Amino acid sequence: MSSQSVTLARQDFFTIVHADSGSRARRGTLALKHGIVETPVFMPVGTNGTVKALTNEDLEEIGFSIILANTYHLYLRPGTEVIGKAGDLRSFTQWKKNYLTDSGGFQIFSLAPFRKITEEGAAFRSHIDGSYHLLTPEKAVEIQTVLNSDIQMQLDVCTPWETPEKNARNALEITGRWLKRAYESWRHSADNGYHGSLFSIVQGNFYPELRRESVEKTLEYNTPGIAIGGLSVGEPEEVFREYLHFTSCLLPEEKPRYVMGIGTPEYILWAIEEGIDMFDCVFPTRVGRNGLVLTHDGPVSLKKAENTENFVPIDTSCSCKVCKTYSRAYMRHLFKTREILCSMLASYHNLYFLNNLVLNARSAISRNKFMDFKKAFLNRYLYKGDKNE
Repeated sequence: MSSQSVTLARQDFFTIVHADSGSRARRGTLALKHGIVETPVFMPVGTNGTVKALTNEDLEEIGFSIILANTYHLYLRPGTEVIGKAGDLRSFTQWKKNYLTDSGGFQIFSLAPFRKITEEGAAFRSHIDGSYHLLTPEKAVEIQTVLNSDIQMQLDVCTPWETPEKNARNALEITGRWLKRAYESWRHSADNGYHGSLFSIVQGNFYPELRRESVEKTLEYNTPGIAIGGLSVGEPEEVFREYLHFTSCLLPEEKPRYVMGIGTPEYILWAIEEGIDMFDCVFPTRVGRNGLVLTHDGPVSLKKAENTENFVPIDTSCSCKVCKTYSRAYMRHLFKTREILCSMLASYHNLYFLNNLVLNARSAISRNKFMDFKKAFLNRYLYKGDKNE
């Protein structure tokens, strides 16, 4: 099969099922090799091939059909040789549904104690043992092909909030040239039997014209989907919303849109309003392990003394098995005694809560009621009903 025919065969990759009449929100489906994924979709993060404190059975029970794994971490440990010998990441982890893998670029940006970006790629030192590595756009594709990702991401250069315009321009230009190399490598992998899809990434930091230029460069390559990178990197909330709106309006309607690294209810709903289809974040499991649980009336800290004799569920409006079974008092006891079960139950609840939020958002979109749903949810979640958003 030629590279061109592979591209043409993916024209049904994303289907818009319904567009909300009062916003840019839309429902859709992603046709992936390991099952249909309904959008909008929140993807739990399985950094090392596992979503922390949860089993694959937990994730299926909640209803997830796609999770994210981290290329950087899996490349360093256990390594692609081990995963390749197992067959692929799915065989290695026994997660039977879909995987999206990132390119490793953000982890190099945020974790590596030493990193240097050159035209060739990203040189970095492992945060595990200090060993030196060079990740090129081609190698990122190669690693993700060994993992057999259903969706893989191009290698990009991420820049933080308040990056000077000159540096932001340099990052987007390198990201654009790396996309060309990643795209060619991905097409070669497709010719050799790889069925996963490549997503390109828009950069440009917080400069409108750079964002516009990055989108134009990205659209030169007909990747199946497009991610908006460089958001949620330390900027104020209002700046996030401004640049989310600006960038999303530049993207073609027919392609799935992915905002990387957002996972709080308000950010998810703001993204859905702007026509974003996919998002991921470590937030729900990370805060769960630290005793913070999500409720319809806002986040609740289990560690607070007020929960010592509070025998109500985490959230009386939630139907997950944790809320059906355990009290806040018991959860606080587990947290204070450092029982592993607290991390397991809190993480399960938080992921269930976000997945249920997205399910309800899809339903509201189908009824052309998304803005009403968003307003009512955030009025309670952010303000406990005290004022409108």
